[in-house]
Amino acid sequence: MDELGIRENLWETTIEHALGYMMGGVLQLRKEGILKMEVPQPEFISKPELQWTEEEKRMFKDYDKKVKELNEEKEKFRKILESEMKKHHESIKETTVAFDETLNKLFEKKIKSDIAISQEDLKIANLAHSILTEEEILNRENDLNYKLQQTKTLKVRFKEVEAFRETYDNAVAEDKLLDKGFRKEFFDVPGHLVDQLYKLYKRRPRVQRMRTQTDSTIPLKDHLPSNQAPNEGPTLMMKAMEELDSPENMPEGLDLAIWERFCLVRRAKLEKEQQVKIKALTLAEMQAFLQRMTAEDENLSLEIEKLTQDISSLCDDKIRFQQDLMVQILLKQGQVEVESGDFINDYSNSLLLHRSVVEDLNTKIRTLGKQKISIMAEIKDFRKGIIQQEWEHRKMGMLMEDLYNKARDIQTLHVSQNLLEVQNHDHKISKQDSLSEKIISLQEKVILSHHKSSQHKELASSCCCMFQKCIDKGGGMEGCL
Repeated sequence: MDELGIRENLWETTIEHALGYMMGGVLQLRKEGILKMEVPQPEFISKPELQWTEEEKRMFKDYDKKVKELNEEKEKFRKILESEMKKHHESIKETTVAFDETLNKLFEKKIKSDIAISQEDLKIANLAHSILTEEEILNRENDLNYKLQQTKTLKVRFKEVEAFRETYDNAVAEDKLLDKGFRKEFFDVPGHLVDQLYKLYKRRPRVQRMRTQTDSTIPLKDHLPSNQAPNEGPTLMMKAMEELDSPENMPEGLDLAIWERFCLVRRAKLEKEQQVKIKALTLAEMQAFLQRMTAEDENLSLEIEKLTQDISSLCDDKIRFQQDLMVQILLKQGQVEVESGDFINDYSNSLLLHRSVVEDLNTKIRTLGKQKISIMAEIKDFRKGIIQQEWEHRKMGMLMEDLYNKARDIQTLHVSQNLLEVQNHDHKISKQDSLSEKIISLQEKVILSHHKSSQHKELASSCCCMFQKCIDKGGGMEGCL
């Protein structure tokens, strides 16, 4: 086993050496391997060139030729690699651009999807808010209606008390009529018997009186009389009346039939009195209860009016809520000119306008702005003119003041006679100078026109003489001219 292992190791080592020596350590040559290839240098390359033999020089030429060929091959392969690298770079760039475009499209699609989802969420939230608002309005309306109904119940109690008061008054009137019609009922009975019967008519049996107690918690409708409600007071009274109705209590000399009729009348009167008493007790309880309720709710009318107004305003809010529907509109960025709030934007006082309306309004604003600027420039220029005119006016005023001062100084100046003569002499000299200049110009004109007419010459000579005379005279010079 050891010999076999040694042989296998030797065989592998021999294969590696042969592979490294013949093929550079690879089983398959690749093009990239040419970059690593090198031409082995001759051994004599380390010696000076002068010591080389002819064979060595020839071998060096072969070495140099192989090096150049290898370098050319390397350069060609390098260019091929560079062209392939450029192609790969361009392909990678195109792939990157396409990937970026696809990613941008996907991102835009995601944004649109998020916008759509947000819009649907907002619709759901608005619908939920609408449902909650509608439920709140209905609950509020039911609550107000219940309060109003409870408040109006007290008004109904007033009417019930008034109606029961009328019933009580009618019962009292009927009782009085029975009392007044007693003697008419027994007109066929002698007077002394009628008096005895009337005393018996007013007589009542002694029974234990019925105790009444007013309960503040019982409503008015429970105090109203009912035919089915048990009442022990009248029953006891009727049992006691049976003893009074016995014939033993009948006056002497009275017929039994009249006595029986008298008992019936007395029973009717007693029933009516009992009804009046019951109604009086019930009315007292009802009035006490109503008075207490009125004391507890003194502002009943104001409360009813307030509840009515609240219900009316709530109905208006309900109608407005049903008509003022929320509509979601997508607007581009820049078309919303409402200032954004800190957290939630408030569009309650905003208006939705067509874009053309806003553009027309902006155009008018720009036109009016230009007109305003031009008018302001004109006003500015006009104001400059006014300021300049004011300055000129002040300047002229100051000049006038200076001239007035000079005129006043001249007027107040004392001039001697000699100075006046000198001034007059200077004035005459200046006049003579100006006159001589005029004569010279006239002579030049006459000389220019001499060739036209001889008469002109004579006229010129005569004029010269005349002017000369005038000059000699001095004072008559202007008259000659």
